[in-house]
Amino acid sequence: MKNLFVGNLSSNLTPDELRTLFQTYGAVEEVEIITNPNTRYSRGFAFVEMTNNMDAVNAIASLNGTTVWGNPLKVEEAQPKLERSEELGNRHAKDGGGSGPE
Repeated sequence: MKNLFVGNLSSNLTPDELRTLFQTYGAVEEVEIITNPNTRYSRGFAFVEMTNNMDAVNAIASLNGTTVWGNPLKVEEAQPKLERSEELGNRHAKDGGGSGPE
């Protein structure tokens, strides 16, 4: 299975519409549009899990940049979610780390 990140979604797009869009390229295991927990409105991105890796690669190649509900989609393989401590550590390393001049 391959998990895909789908960004730049219109707030009008429903999970069923997103599933239908990806099912054109193969079997879809799960669709999750990420919402704001307070408002329940879409945050503009989703994850689509496809059962076949080649189908997922074809979906990425075909759908990335495609306009849906007026928005060009960004479709790519999802990256593993970092633990909060890893995320902070990477951010610290990027800014040079350390506590400043000695």
